[in-house]
Amino acid sequence: MIKRLHARASRRLLLGSLAAAALGLTGAPVQAQQNPQLPGMGSYQLPDMGSTSATVTTSDEHRLGRAWLRQFRAHTDPWQDPIAQTYIQSLLARLVPYSGVDDQLVVTLIDSRLLNAFAVPGGIVGVNAGLFASAPDEDEFAAVLAHELGHLAQRHYARRMARIEQTQLPTMAAMLAGMIIAAGGGGGAGLATMVGSTAAFAQDQLAYSRRFEQEADRVGLNAMAKAGFDPQAMPTMFRSLQKLATLQGGNPPEFLLTHPVTESRISDTQARADQLPSPPAHDDTAYAMVRARALVLLNQNTPSQALTELEQDHPPEAAVRYLKALLAARQAHYSEALATLDALAKTHPDLSMIPATAAQIAFEANDRPGALARARRILRLSPGYFPAQWVEAEALLQMQPDQAFDVLRSMSEQYPEDPNVFGLLAEAAGRSGREVWGQLARAEQLQLEGQIDTAIRQLDSASKSAKRSGDYAMASRIEQRRKDFLDYRDAMQNF
Repeated sequence: MIKRLHARASRRLLLGSLAAAALGLTGAPVQAQQNPQLPGMGSYQLPDMGSTSATVTTSDEHRLGRAWLRQFRAHTDPWQDPIAQTYIQSLLARLVPYSGVDDQLVVTLIDSRLLNAFAVPGGIVGVNAGLFASAPDEDEFAAVLAHELGHLAQRHYARRMARIEQTQLPTMAAMLAGMIIAAGGGGGAGLATMVGSTAAFAQDQLAYSRRFEQEADRVGLNAMAKAGFDPQAMPTMFRSLQKLATLQGGNPPEFLLTHPVTESRISDTQARADQLPSPPAHDDTAYAMVRARALVLLNQNTPSQALTELEQDHPPEAAVRYLKALLAARQAHYSEALATLDALAKTHPDLSMIPATAAQIAFEANDRPGALARARRILRLSPGYFPAQWVEAEALLQMQPDQAFDVLRSMSEQYPEDPNVFGLLAEAAGRSGREVWGQLARAEQLQLEGQIDTAIRQLDSASKSAKRSGDYAMASRIEQRRKDFLDYRDAMQNF
């Protein structure tokens, strides 16, 4: 009986999480922090629009978020770009100390032209490549992420639970299905599913959503100002979204399906932005370069369109040269691309992404020793720079699998939520004759990608291999991971 009650409670919790996420009402743990202020900030404080306390614990949120992320990966196309991912993580690191979020964030990138970003309980932040296309500068891009951190900081999911308990589970299940559809890119169908319940219920959800959207705006504005971003970018971004929605008619940007923008919301955001200081103009080169990478991804069939889209927003000249180098590499003009990047690296020595891009292009050109040397040169100056670590691992995998295995084992401990690292580790283990490690790493990759049943079967195979070879320490480790995987499956089955 106790187990049945616990399962029922867990199911309500999980169904509620996706319903909240579907309406942009997501959240994560928060602790009070003393935030430093920029000069000119005075003692301006945002009003507390509601308590962040709730009966849902932070461990509940963490478990929900990780389970949701695995299921999400199983339904979407990832954008694997260590440079873009590292840039977004660094931008979030600037905002987090001033947003009230106290969780280890996990960033997931999606290969989608849809304009969208989201936050899920437990510190999951997702960004579509399409957001870069629609945000011409770093401040507007930061405005969207700051808003999402506002949802996490205010623990909107946890606060939402009391309200959800008053609704019927079939409605929650319908909204859950809508979130999965929307996550996979079927925005229109997903929205129809989410609001396909009773009109009264939909209206109730919308009213609650608007309140939380306003809170997230206010928290985000404050974080932007303190982190050195221009708070004016938030109302500017909202106006752009509203205009885009008008132009697209019945097919508005994906972000607006869960974050509706109204005139009153824009007015409120503008009024509050006017009370906060705007920093001096700052260099947008790093953002423009990452945006160039996104545009190349989104215009794979017509690469020249990427250059057209970038130049129409008057980016720094260095970003245009960077994009031309990317396009040259795509045409196999590797020497030209590397010459451009090496010249850029000399004029912008603080941007590690430039030499890291050169290292990646050298690898693509089959110059493995050159790629390895370039990557290690970066790592001497920035030991934890993920894009350089990735190129080093890729080059070693082709040249010295034993060393690649050691490097990737270390990386798997640094990035335990990255399925791509475990995929590369599995390859390194296989090439260096470590059969059991290869099976274990592949199982880790599979469970992170939401293929939990296949991952468990992979673990069973690894366990048999370990016992055959007499490696009982590894067999014990695998058995513990099997128990963990079964827990993951229990959580994921509710989705």
